Amino acid sequence: MPDDLSKDGKRFPDAVDTAEKRKLRAREKKKDAVWFGLGMFGMVGWAVAIPTVLGIFLGVWIDLRWPGPWSWTLMLLAIGLILGCLNAGFWVNRERRMIDRDREKP
Repeated sequence: MPDDLSKDGKRFPDAVDTAEKRKLRAREKKKDAVWFGLGMFGMVGWAVAIPTVLGIFLGVWIDLRWPGPWSWTLMLLAIGLILGCLNAGFWVNRERRMIDRDREKP
């Protein structure tokens, strides 16, 4: 038996120690999990809603000011929605990286 190595190449006592430390950190953070989740849900919602609404208002203003064959409102709504989704994706990926970084700490 090669020195009781686990899947990731750590010795068994080291792997148990890492898992125990992770469990203790999770217990400390468990109290804030609900509020963190609600806050993240709200942040993602606002990150999508604000650019979308701004696109709508700008599109309506352009359509009223300079009427044309195309609807600027619909085009800017779609652009605002795409930008909002990209913005929300950025924030979610940032939080995921922070969680992964915390998980890798010994």
